[in-house]
Amino acid sequence: MTQQHLTEDGTVAVDYVEFQARPEFQALRRKQRRFVFPLAAFFLVWYLAYVLVAAYAPQFMATPVLGNINLGIVLGLLQFVTTFAITMWYVRFANKDLDPDS
Repeated sequence: MTQQHLTEDGTVAVDYVEFQARPEFQALRRKQRRFVFPLAAFFLVWYLAYVLVAAYAPQFMATPVLGNINLGIVLGLLQFVTTFAITMWYVRFANKDLDPDS
């Protein structure tokens, strides 16, 4: 059980250092990090690749795809799609795998 005590102003204080040292909390953090770190690395690589290609290969980014829409616009919009997809994936993961354990 987490150590709790009343402070002078009547609020409950929690010993967060003790809570963080609990094996259940450590297992939950490991599970969360195993999901978050690879996805964060993937997204950073994907974002930096987009920036580098835009900076060093502008002719490639100007390749027409459909009418006035070029590859740069498509890849830029895919950045937003990727962000929302990762967010939805994390929310589903947290609801399914993290919240039941907490």
